Amino acid sequence: MTSPTSSSAVHPEFEDDLALALRIADAADDVSMAHFDDPRLGVLLKADSTHVTDADLATERAIRDILATQRPEDGIFGEEYGATGTTTRQWIIDPIDGTANYMKGIPMWATLIALAVDGVPQVGVVSQPALGRRWWGATGQGAWTNGTDDGPRRLRVSTVDALDESSVSFQSIAQWDEAGHLDTLVRLSRTVWRDRGYGDAWPYMLLAEGRLEMVAEFDVKEYDIAAHVPIVREAGGRFTDFDGQDAVGTRSSLASNGILHDEYLELLHWSDAQ
Repeated sequence: MTSPTSSSAVHPEFEDDLALALRIADAADDVSMAHFDDPRLGVLLKADSTHVTDADLATERAIRDILATQRPEDGIFGEEYGATGTTTRQWIIDPIDGTANYMKGIPMWATLIALAVDGVPQVGVVSQPALGRRWWGATGQGAWTNGTDDGPRRLRVSTVDALDESSVSFQSIAQWDEAGHLDTLVRLSRTVWRDRGYGDAWPYMLLAEGRLEMVAEFDVKEYDIAAHVPIVREAGGRFTDFDGQDAVGTRSSLASNGILHDEYLELLHWSDAQ
């Protein structure tokens, strides 16, 4: 499923990295799909009470094996095997984002591959092989998807400029409740045009495609969101944490079409200002 990148790169230093990330995604798809919807799939419970499957472990190992050969000087931070090496150039990996869906045979899961340089995600690939979809981007090279038969399609966020005309994804009610923001979520739902909990990687890609105006969630790790950042930003959107900081390690995220970002922040923190 490897696809070409933009030919007019402003940052050509990331061109090879993006091409490698796409090749890695091809290899990861082969591993994850070999295990998908298999009744023999092994499942374990981790110390944090989340699940890990044979496929999560095998997919991350396959990614790490390629990086060990192709980028031996780079660091790696993966969900299943932790961090190794430098953080100056660090590949951030979630082998299967949406493990609960994967376990149930639901095709809404993805492999997330990012390259962060000095902590800033510069390359991102989101591959959803069970649905034959992929999104990718890198700083200066645009954001793209394989959604049509005519080749890669460039992504652009929407131009919606009014909260009451916007559509948002809040991930899950429980997530906002546990973060102490249930009342905030209710206020958001009463202000916007449409709210849905699409979950995991997909809503960020819908945002980059111009189909949503905001995605926000809590209790996220770097490997949950790093791959989304270059894609959303290269599509013209904005990506911060819930407090408006340009950071991926603060355990929250807020992505938008950019036009409405400050208004979302003001709405979501309305009670803090009272």
